[in-house]
Amino acid sequence: MSDVIELNEIEAVADYREDWQRLLSVTPGGTFFRSLEWLQVYWKHFAADQKLRVLIVRDGGEVTGIVPLCVRRIKSKFGLCRILTFPFDDWGSFYGPVSAHQKTTLRLALKYIQQSRRDWDLIDLRCVDRVGFDRGATEQALLEESLSYETLLWSQTACVNLQQNWEQYLDSRSNRARKTYQCSEKRVQQEGKVEYLRYRPAGAAKGESDPRWDLYDQCEEIARQSWQGRSKTGTTLSHTSVAPFFRDAHELAAQAGAVDLNLLYVSGRPAAFNYNYIYDGLVYSLRMGFDPHISIKGAGCVLMGRMVKESMQRGDRILDIGPGSLEAKQNWYTSVENSYRYVHYSATSVTAKLMQLSHQFADWYRDRFSNEASSDCQTLCHAELPAAQQ
Repeated sequence: MSDVIELNEIEAVADYREDWQRLLSVTPGGTFFRSLEWLQVYWKHFAADQKLRVLIVRDGGEVTGIVPLCVRRIKSKFGLCRILTFPFDDWGSFYGPVSAHQKTTLRLALKYIQQSRRDWDLIDLRCVDRVGFDRGATEQALLEESLSYETLLWSQTACVNLQQNWEQYLDSRSNRARKTYQCSEKRVQQEGKVEYLRYRPAGAAKGESDPRWDLYDQCEEIARQSWQGRSKTGTTLSHTSVAPFFRDAHELAAQAGAVDLNLLYVSGRPAAFNYNYIYDGLVYSLRMGFDPHISIKGAGCVLMGRMVKESMQRGDRILDIGPGSLEAKQNWYTSVENSYRYVHYSATSVTAKLMQLSHQFADWYRDRFSNEASSDCQTLCHAELPAAQQ
């Protein structure tokens, strides 16, 4: 017999650490972002104005799934709107339940949500890889619980298939892409001795959890010297508003065996970095950059090439270069994967009804007349995120 336990305090979630680790290991497309460690550090830094609702799904007393959720208040043109969503904020590409049985876990969670207190106007499930590891589980769960929904394209991420050898991969690149990489290798080597370092500790369970702060500090310094040091987005590795968050996440990722830190040195000086998370052969490129004071001949390009080649030799499966800026990544990716947003409007919320009608009108107007309504529609679809994550 199945039941659901709701947890509203992050301290209480820690009691399910072993179950969480066990389930993550069998979750299709599981990443560090779906780990308890990630949720703990995220909640430590971004819990303000959010309410935690972690749903523990059990079958006969055994924990079979976990659905991390939170209630957040966002601004809309109709006033404040409460959304029940994943505690994720687009830090990575994809998110979802922690379970080997995605549809069943989400369906039981949705059933519980409908029967429990209504503290939301919208159920807003973002960053779902509908045709990837999700395999339609989110849609099926919503349908089986008779919840109407809208499906919206949320983002696109560039991926590299690592299950091939370097020669095959390089041959599949355009002539321009190959020449760009090969020229970068030659030009950077003319500047001095080039060395590539990759640090990937296996985690505390295997006696390898040293965060190597010396290496992390080098990545942070390169970010500070690059364009990221002048960026005002508030999301770069060296930005004061999120640097403590990244550092806390790095420490926990090292303990979990999820750190994949890459550095390129030119004449002994750190010239470029690529900081990733790794889980079960899935590599996510969190942040990257190069120091123009050390090399402007393509150090970042050289590092990317060597990292991809070494990942193939290691047996990694997929490199997710991250969402957005697809044109800048076109030399590298082998596919572009979509993430989707599933929205269910509460039938008892006036705000939700107004938002739904506004969205329907925008769609009708765009289809009938022009694309002029699309900007307003996008504003509605991309509900406001906390400033640190925009």
